[in-house]
Amino acid sequence: MVVDERGLPVRLALTQGQASDKAVAPDLLEGLPASLVVADRGYDWQHLIDLVRQRGGNAHIPTQRDRKVQRSVDPSLYRQRNLVERFFCKLKHFRRIATRYDKLASNFLAAVALASTRLWLRAYESTT
Repeated sequence: MVVDERGLPVRLALTQGQASDKAVAPDLLEGLPASLVVADRGYDWQHLIDLVRQRGGNAHIPTQRDRKVQRSVDPSLYRQRNLVERFFCKLKHFRRIATRYDKLASNFLAAVALASTRLWLRAYESTT
């Protein structure tokens, strides 16, 4: 999942349960303005960091603990990764997604897309 600076979904992809999320990350970032990419340690992949740099952006991804050379990441900026975590928390308020009623990946992805649309609409609802 890719979210913007307000925590609203921009791109989503569904991977297999045993697949690594970082394998689909370059596809999710394709075509997006990559000025700033914040992710957790699971996305520590040199290819992904180089891809963001080639596109003129900065990758704020801490290195895995077992690496000899550690990258420094600004702690205040790294805290912004919680926008994705908060989005997943909001997504789980939709019962169909939280309980995973759908057995087919296409149906589950459609339910996530509908819930994401609802979250976008909620952000732009008129309060007057």
